[in-house]
Amino acid sequence: MGARAQYVVVEDGAWQRYYSHWAANRVVDDLLSGPAAATRCFRANREIDEWLDDVWCEGAALVDHDRRVLLWFAFVDSWADHLAARAVLARTWTGWDVRFAHDGMGDLTHHLSLGRDLTRPPGWFETFEASWFSDTESTEPRSVVSLLLPDGSVRAWGSAREPIEHVADGPGLIDLLVASQATPPLTDMPYGGAHFDPQARTVSLWAVQTVAGIHDWPLPGWENWVLDFRGDDHTLQAGLLPVDFPFPQPPLTAALRRLSDGLGTPPTDGAALIARATGAPGPEGTTPVVNPASLVPHEPTDPTPAELAELRMAVDEPVTGAEVD
Repeated sequence: MGARAQYVVVEDGAWQRYYSHWAANRVVDDLLSGPAAATRCFRANREIDEWLDDVWCEGAALVDHDRRVLLWFAFVDSWADHLAARAVLARTWTGWDVRFAHDGMGDLTHHLSLGRDLTRPPGWFETFEASWFSDTESTEPRSVVSLLLPDGSVRAWGSAREPIEHVADGPGLIDLLVASQATPPLTDMPYGGAHFDPQARTVSLWAVQTVAGIHDWPLPGWENWVLDFRGDDHTLQAGLLPVDFPFPQPPLTAALRRLSDGLGTPPTDGAALIARATGAPGPEGTTPVVNPASLVPHEPTDPTPAELAELRMAVDEPVTGAEVD
């Protein structure tokens, strides 16, 4: 139980790690008020001397004051929420290089010159036997897969799987796609997409979530193929999709409003959740054991009046180009 987050602060050539058992869903909230407020927040939580791995760490941020770099990742509810968060961070972290850490903890440890494998064992990336289930009913897939056919046309499908999972299937997926049924047009933006070009032997991938392991190219089965990883930029695939299967164009207004409404919302009351969980009847003969870390509440960011005023201006300012191009 919990939503574990790791925070790292780099300053004057040294770095420290911090941990919060309940903060993974609050990473964006803790960053919104800018570098000074975020750093105070991190240091108010528990300092630790180890790294969380990519399984247990569900959100993280690294604030490098020396190089003015922010790396962060966290799961967001939608494509629009991700872009809204990025738009506000660009305003409240003026002069900083703000990057989404697509490789998860690997991006943080790589930034510190510790390599990308520190939080993952060798050979950890799981590959699958190629399989494909064409969802002919869902209009809100997690990802979109597209394929350039020999005649130069492109077909596209919605998928309930993560973008990186299609790469983990290997090139054998391509033959399955060709024989697959069509899926309905999208009604919402997916979390990412993969485009396969067998003639150029190129895989293009984008995502608004982590795709841990993507920098270990070539992944198994993709030897002699080129990876075109585009971060969270969907525009290449958008330009390739068939006219009857376009990406929707959701505005960011509602996502910005959710950010605004969430300002000042207190963190999850972990102790109350634990009390309910341990009080519920379990299997006969079992005794609930409580992780002591789960009893330590998250210390949220506490912006100054000036920081909060600047943040509210950043959230309330319309986003130029809020529609999908």
